[in-house]
Amino acid sequence: MAFHIVLVEPEIPANTGNISRTCAATGTYLHLVRPLGFQIDDKTLKRAGLDYWPSVKLEVHDSFAEVLEAYAEHRFFFATTKAKKRYTDFAFQDGDFFVFGRETRGLPEELLAEHPETLMRMPMSDAVRSLNLSNSAAIILYEGLRQTGFAGLT
Repeated sequence: MAFHIVLVEPEIPANTGNISRTCAATGTYLHLVRPLGFQIDDKTLKRAGLDYWPSVKLEVHDSFAEVLEAYAEHRFFFATTKAKKRYTDFAFQDGDFFVFGRETRGLPEELLAEHPETLMRMPMSDAVRSLNLSNSAAIILYEGLRQTGFAGLT
């Protein structure tokens, strides 16, 4: 099994490309939820992912509900600046899903309201609203990998 990163309506191709490279390096699945703010064949997206795209386990979904239905037996954790708990307050396990929202707006309020127990945030100064999406995804993913002993990675 492996971890999963879900990007709900990502807007910036370079962020998705960077995340795809992290996914390729770690054997993590990448799920993109439409609508996307770019085309899958976008040059910027491909450039940011370099030549790693063939190694990315990519799935594109029409809605987040479709992801939940297809992976109902898995656990989902939602990254948001509105969470009370830090990402380090959770014990992650292989197969968990880390869900991130749009760069400009984050995850929809209704989605956050449906999953209050698995909302997580990263500590940061009040000087900024949020961290870059690709940095956030990498930080949380690597915490999950650390907690599971970096299984399968050298």
